[in-house]
Amino acid sequence: MIIVTGGAGFIGSAMIWRLNQDGFTDILVVDNLGKSDKWKNLVNRNFIDYVHRDVFLDHLYSNHFSNIKAIIHMGACSATTQHDADFLMKNNYAFSVKIAQYALNNKIRLINASSAATYGDGDKGFDDDTTQLSSLRPLNMYGYSKHLFDLWALRSGALDQIVSLKFFNVFGPNEYHKKDMTSVIYKAYFQARTTGKIKLFKSYRDDYADGEQRRDFVYVKDCVEVMAWLLKDTKINGLFNLGTGLDRSWNDLAQAVFTALNLPAEIEYIKMPDNLKDRYQYYTCSNNRKLIDAGQPIQFSQLETSVKDYVRNYLSTQDPYL
Repeated sequence: MIIVTGGAGFIGSAMIWRLNQDGFTDILVVDNLGKSDKWKNLVNRNFIDYVHRDVFLDHLYSNHFSNIKAIIHMGACSATTQHDADFLMKNNYAFSVKIAQYALNNKIRLINASSAATYGDGDKGFDDDTTQLSSLRPLNMYGYSKHLFDLWALRSGALDQIVSLKFFNVFGPNEYHKKDMTSVIYKAYFQARTTGKIKLFKSYRDDYADGEQRRDFVYVKDCVEVMAWLLKDTKINGLFNLGTGLDRSWNDLAQAVFTALNLPAEIEYIKMPDNLKDRYQYYTCSNNRKLIDAGQPIQFSQLETSVKDYVRNYLSTQDPYL
């Protein structure tokens, strides 16, 4: 059995899709559905059971589950606007430590979701070398909660036995329930369809023109391919970036959406909210050296190819789910 925490969420449900592609259905989904539409991410998926997040640790530590092959821990609050620090410490940090300790004690493969938000404003670079880990300064509590787990995993020696992945700007099917935290690609699709134009933030730095702020946009399908490889190759452990290794501009992204929709490009540059100006990342790009050195076999899709697939095969269809 493979346990997927956050299994009804964006990356978690995409990973179940990937496992189902291999014919694997012996999957336990752990999540907190609440009043969200996350449940829709599970409708097309095959799995054996669902357990609520709040009872999962009790069940796990009482050995309620048997024959656990791996735990894919994607469960976390990923809202960068979440200000309840105690909740994030409990849900993102302490919960993750307990899962990791159980996996280590029982020799179970663990793949954990970290985040590129741990890099803060990027002034320390985007190198997943653990010798630089303690110098990172996340800009929000979400990033800090992920950073704390990585620090714990390093101090405890857990990083020698687990995988922790720093996801960059992931987009793709099954992100719909994330509301304000959905990707700009998702939002841009509906803007372009309804108004014929896409809104992007103005730049407030002389070295970046409007819309030329840059990100490492990575398709969720590519992410789960990497995770499927790591699930099989259990000799590979450590902290790894998970992005394409290429930086692209918001203007590139908008153009890709217009092209996928066969619409002429029209971009409106709007003011950035004051509360974001001092916390905004103008540049992110994954350093993939460690992943490549580990033998990573996945060829990441070009932004234009990924956006075309997302727009035409999901967003523009009656059933947009994986």
